[in-house]
Amino acid sequence: MMCGITGTPGTGKTSVGDALQWHGYTVVRAKDTTEPYIIGTDPERGTGIIDEERWALEFRTVDGFVEGLIAHYLPLDRIVVLRCEPHRLRERLSSRGYPPEKILENTECEALDLILIETTERHPPAHILEIDTTDMPVETVAHHIIGFVKGTVPPSFGNIDWSGYLLEEKS
Repeated sequence: MMCGITGTPGTGKTSVGDALQWHGYTVVRAKDTTEPYIIGTDPERGTGIIDEERWALEFRTVDGFVEGLIAHYLPLDRIVVLRCEPHRLRERLSSRGYPPEKILENTECEALDLILIETTERHPPAHILEIDTTDMPVETVAHHIIGFVKGTVPPSFGNIDWSGYLLEEKS
């Protein structure tokens, strides 16, 4: 079974992937597989532009987890969307040295449910689990994901609403 772990930068994907590896699961880092699919550079963001559709078509299936911002583009058996309250997300990204523009972009994307919406457009509801990682220890998140893959944690999404953050930012 191939399960994706996606979410806005700073929601805990890499840390959760590390925990799953510690538990013996195979974890592929999406960013380690995208170099051949870079078709340009976004000068404003300083990032590569990836042909996500081609990457997803040519991705080799793994028995385990694929962790990364674009993991939800893959044809997955299950997908987990990690979420983080935008104020806390801002703190996490700031501590990583993200520039203010990038922090604003990512916190607004989180408040707008961008990754969740993209995920629901590509995957059936029975395959999606959304987890609020704001105050949840990494090990607990990993156990929820393991339970989801094993069928002991049911699919669930759409219960997180941080849209009020956008109103705060405008005032």
